[in-house]
Amino acid sequence: MKDSHHHSNGHLHDHGHSHHNEVTEGNKKGLTIALFITLGIMVVEFAGGLFTNSLALLSDSGHMLSDTAALALSLLAFWFASKPASAKRTYGFHRFEILAALFNGIALFLIAGTIIWEAYLRFFEPPAVSSGIMMLIAVIGLAANLASAWSLMRKGDVNKNVNLKSAYTHIIGDVLGSLGAIIAGLFMFIFKWYMADPIISVFVSVLILKSAWGIIASTVHILMEGTPSSVNHKEIKEALEKIDGVIEVHDLHIWTITSGLDSLSCHLLINDSKDCFKILQEAIHMVEHHYEIHHPTIQIENSTIYHKDCGYSLGSLRKRIVR
Repeated sequence: MKDSHHHSNGHLHDHGHSHHNEVTEGNKKGLTIALFITLGIMVVEFAGGLFTNSLALLSDSGHMLSDTAALALSLLAFWFASKPASAKRTYGFHRFEILAALFNGIALFLIAGTIIWEAYLRFFEPPAVSSGIMMLIAVIGLAANLASAWSLMRKGDVNKNVNLKSAYTHIIGDVLGSLGAIIAGLFMFIFKWYMADPIISVFVSVLILKSAWGIIASTVHILMEGTPSSVNHKEIKEALEKIDGVIEVHDLHIWTITSGLDSLSCHLLINDSKDCFKILQEAIHMVEHHYEIHHPTIQIENSTIYHKDCGYSLGSLRKRIVR
């Protein structure tokens, strides 16, 4: 009986994790810079909103308060993720990053909803706003928010890391909020049209809701062990079945542990006359080099090995004799 189980070779496995750690350090640096910038400008906008009676500034400062908490939570998530695995948590604390991103997405929803409600109340009797000072503070906030966004893009990976992306979405929401406050300030300064303040606030909130929904959908997909968006399940299955000696691929599962760290497990049914170790090595090489999945677990089977359908595979298994 030829049966083999693989957890990827040491060099490539270490290489995959070392690259992941390097990206994580960059994410931490970007988040730290953005956190201090956001905290400082939040205080300035809150004081300015009270002084000028601007909902646009107050709503943006409230959003930045959540951003400060979100950035701090994201940093905490990276710290937790760096803790080693244990017998109780064999994958370590990587998933804490995903939970932090989910929390941030929900927080964005709640904040946007609160701003929309406050804007609704102001539609009936929009108060006067000190538009000149409001615009000055909004310009300062815009510059600070752009600096925060730049630090995250420069130091971290906002495209592939869902935790960092959620924090980045908070910052982009602040950028939109500052832009909205500037636009509303211009309308009020030139035309004395104070209705612009709640209108712009609602518009920015809707944009924030759209981004928040994307974050929540991504995190729920990961928590449900969904196939990563960058991976084609059918393509990998067909590529494995093209390996000489492979009869069938079954129980193929591909999922994300955390952003940038995907896993794969599958069973390869091979012809009895073929070298199982050669096939295994070829499968490992293909998965790691062509699909950048550095955490594969591949089981080799032949006609002497049978097992029941696991109950959640794509195809039902049946007893097969392969000669």
